[in-house]
Amino acid sequence: MNVTLGALVAAAGVGLVALGLLAGGRARRPFNVRRAHAAERRRYPVALKRACDMAIAEARRRAGPGEPAIVRVDAALELMRGHFGFVYARREDAAAAMRRRFRERGCAVGCVTDA
Repeated sequence: MNVTLGALVAAAGVGLVALGLLAGGRARRPFNVRRAHAAERRRYPVALKRACDMAIAEARRRAGPGEPAIVRVDAALELMRGHFGFVYARREDAAAAMRRRFRERGCAVGCVTDA
């Protein structure tokens, strides 16, 4: 009886490992679609803010001494798509977030943007 139960548990474990390997280590579809959409809506503004900060920092690194850093909204959109995985990021949202980050970080002195 114990051997049979142990074999059954081991077979179930092997089956779960095989399914995990086939799935590539991640879920293909979310279990609860509404919760997945809610999580995406919560993550979107935070990721947009971070993408703008990263674009500003990269533009500052690229600018030469005495030159203003030129920050493009398209750079923030590329980061949203490539780094954060938001393929549907809107240009209007990125431009508004870029303007907010410019005000909050005091970038008007050494930076220029197309937002």
